[in-house]
Amino acid sequence: MKHDDLKQRTKAFALRVIRMSEALPKKMTADVLSRQIVRSATSVAANYRSACRAKSRADFVAKMGIVEEEADETGLWLELITEAGLLPTAKTAALRTEAGELTAIAVTSIRTARVRAATPHSALRTPHSS
Repeated sequence: MKHDDLKQRTKAFALRVIRMSEALPKKMTADVLSRQIVRSATSVAANYRSACRAKSRADFVAKMGIVEEEADETGLWLELITEAGLLPTAKTAALRTEAGELTAIAVTSIRTARVRAATPHSALRTPHSS
């Protein structure tokens, strides 16, 4: 998956969560969960965008770690919204799936970046300029 595709996907995820939060009932508990889930879902998009502009591999790994945490957290808020009876499972199922997939993508990206950082560079593959 290309960076631009994932930028669009994380942004679309945030927008879907924002729209879902608008459908929550007007109750104190729903209001608290709505604020939390909008914060975490928009953080997924914002931090992925930031990771794409990372200054180093370590910076990328750190920012993707935030993406992983926020996507997983969004999944928790979706579970709570469903289990508290604020929205039916059918209304949150696709977002729960997407939160899980985005978490998995972040984990894989972090692992790949760490493996690449640990792999010594061959002079044949990355020649130094004189």
